[in-house]
Amino acid sequence: MNNENSHVMLIVGGAGGIGSAVARRMATRGCRVVLAGRNAEPLEEVAAEINAQAMPLDARDSAAVDALMQSVLTSHGRVDGVVNCAGSILLKPAHLITDQEFSDTMATNLTTAFNLVRAATRLMMKQAGGGSIVLCSSVAARRGLVNHEAIAAAKAGVEGLALAAAASYARFGVRVNCVAPGLTRTPMTRSLTQNETVAKMSAALHPLGRIGEPTEVASAICWLLDAEQNWVTGQVIGIDGGLGSVQARS
Repeated sequence: MNNENSHVMLIVGGAGGIGSAVARRMATRGCRVVLAGRNAEPLEEVAAEINAQAMPLDARDSAAVDALMQSVLTSHGRVDGVVNCAGSILLKPAHLITDQEFSDTMATNLTTAFNLVRAATRLMMKQAGGGSIVLCSSVAARRGLVNHEAIAAAKAGVEGLALAAAASYARFGVRVNCVAPGLTRTPMTRSLTQNETVAKMSAALHPLGRIGEPTEVASAICWLLDAEQNWVTGQVIGIDGGLGSVQARS
């Protein structure tokens, strides 16, 4: 954390299953890690565990995201990597989704991503070496899944955002990529993964025959953050047990 030559990584949603797994991996690599999110207590627990900095943030608020980015810049001098793991899941068909539920889904998944891309690129395009931004989509953005209308719309927007930003900021050395997980065993998906019937059905839907683990998604995110991958931008990588591209054997 005190190594001035180490890379600075900002992880939004850092207390979640995937965000905390990314944080732990980056900390073991000697990075200075800043965790941000709305739930202070679990955020501080993860920060204490890995000697990271915890900062409260509602990433739906653009002014708050701008202020956080400036605070990280002031404290650490630069930001090398930004990950948005903020998100939600809403499983309802379109005709049962209220205006408020749709608005909340878009804000939590797409608005947070846009706010972070805007704030991070403003900083990264001015610093030597650019930087890496990784957003989190979902397999539902690319494959039609029952009752996923709202979250699919939001995550498809995240993928479009990643591709456009990758094009806009490539000349500044800023890389923007996206991971698209299948069902992953996290606190957010606990109601699904701990339901034996639902978990069994989902595992069968994935060609590799099981639900994903947070560390598997985190591994891909950390790979994209690594400066050795400076030839990789504008990619959407499925970490989904094959669900997004392979037909499961019946």
